[in-house]
Amino acid sequence: MDTLNWKDKNVFVTGATGLVGSHLIEILINKGANITVLMRDTISQSRLWDSLFKNKFNIVHGELENYALLERALNEHEIEIVFHLAAQTIVGTANRNPLSTFESNIRGTYHLLEACRRNTLIKAIVIASSDKAYGDQLKLPYDENTPLKGTHPYDVSKSCVDLIAQTYYNTYKLPVCITRCGNFFGPGDLNFNRIIPGTIRSILNGERPIIRSDGTLIRDYFYVKDGALAYIHLAEKMYTLPIHGEAFNFSNEIQLTVLDLVNQIINQMRQQHITPIITGTATNEIKHQYLSAEKAHRVLNWYPKYSFDKGLEETIEWYKNII
Repeated sequence: MDTLNWKDKNVFVTGATGLVGSHLIEILINKGANITVLMRDTISQSRLWDSLFKNKFNIVHGELENYALLERALNEHEIEIVFHLAAQTIVGTANRNPLSTFESNIRGTYHLLEACRRNTLIKAIVIASSDKAYGDQLKLPYDENTPLKGTHPYDVSKSCVDLIAQTYYNTYKLPVCITRCGNFFGPGDLNFNRIIPGTIRSILNGERPIIRSDGTLIRDYFYVKDGALAYIHLAEKMYTLPIHGEAFNFSNEIQLTVLDLVNQIINQMRQQHITPIITGTATNEIKHQYLSAEKAHRVLNWYPKYSFDKGLEETIEWYKNII
């Protein structure tokens, strides 16, 4: 297998305090990479501040919307590989305030890509899009040929991110690849309005978990450690395969309704006496969405390392230690 020697590679990561970012950085540090992160806010509970990472990465304080800052950071830190994970990812937040979501997700992406275009040292850029970029489609599962047609603020922002990244390859041959993943879950997720951490916290507190939809929404749930490993695997393959400009779905290809997911968490935590409350109040949600990862298997020889059950087990154990 072709693998990249990460030792002393200069890597730039946006979204470092987020769920995937901390796991990605942990793996890269262990591989010997030199990490520089862009940080807008200090999230005190983020896994990024774990003792495993302390004093092992550089911090550039600022926002993706600050183009001059990005250009300076990439140049002064002599960045070769970029992982762009930063985004406003909460659907409800996007619905309440679409402008801030568009600013961070869309403007932030084209600023970063333009800064990369002006830096001749850049060899690989991994852009985190989302399965939400596909919007609501009749044909399932979604593959990489499915049209991008988001309709609500968050979905549209990810469709735009995806298309902008493709533009920078098609027009300027920038070494970009795009990831489209399902709903991440795992240790470090502090957004308790998401269904998995919210359900686990409710059960640990002896409360009934709340399902904001009608419980029938079908989603693709992807363990965060597999996501981080997939991003790294893709970056490595960008050095050896003619895949620049392409998008790849990453998924364990297991789809669950929200109600089935909540019941699975309840059963795994052995709290069968607790039943969820279904409010049916969620709006602007895609009904059914899950991915085919056949292209990633075939082209990249990528496969997930964790089963859904194993990922859920590790996730529950992490929350037990912090709640």
